[in-house]
Amino acid sequence: MNNSNDIFVAKLGKAVGLQGHLRLFMDTDFPEQFKKGAVFTTNRKLELKVAEYNTARELIKFEKFDDLETSKKLTNQELYSTFEQTKESCKLKKNEFFWFDLISCSVFENDLLLGQVKEIQRYPLNDYLEIQTSDELVEKGHPKVFLIPHMFDKYILNVNINDKKIQVKDSLIILENS
Repeated sequence: MNNSNDIFVAKLGKAVGLQGHLRLFMDTDFPEQFKKGAVFTTNRKLELKVAEYNTARELIKFEKFDDLETSKKLTNQELYSTFEQTKESCKLKKNEFFWFDLISCSVFENDLLLGQVKEIQRYPLNDYLEIQTSDELVEKGHPKVFLIPHMFDKYILNVNINDKKIQVKDSLIILENS
């Protein structure tokens, strides 16, 4: 079991070729974190240091795993990074946030507390904030959970990670129709 501040970033596929390269199945929006020298832990508590990463072919190679036999042992292992590492190696653009920073933010429409971000749901066309509806609104007969599309200007007006607050619009109507 990984500790709670570990983030799943990739799964290792089969060994490719004789020099210890492995197929890399990324689960991240930041391929740049697999740069040479980056360290990840696996679900088997191994520490792996990146020797090289080939973006085009999606192949990765780790230090001390220099041949097919040794690298084969890594197949199907999961790679984890820490929050700190992720923040350091991944550069966000305007209106981009790490999902772990969005979790537990309070969601307000005007001054009304709609609830708190419980989870981020990823769908092909869009990400959604899964909101745990506030007790007050649940008591009024609204669903305990609802989804807000993670779309700036259309639904999300402002995200303040420091205050753990997200200002939204046109979202109460989503809740009312959920």
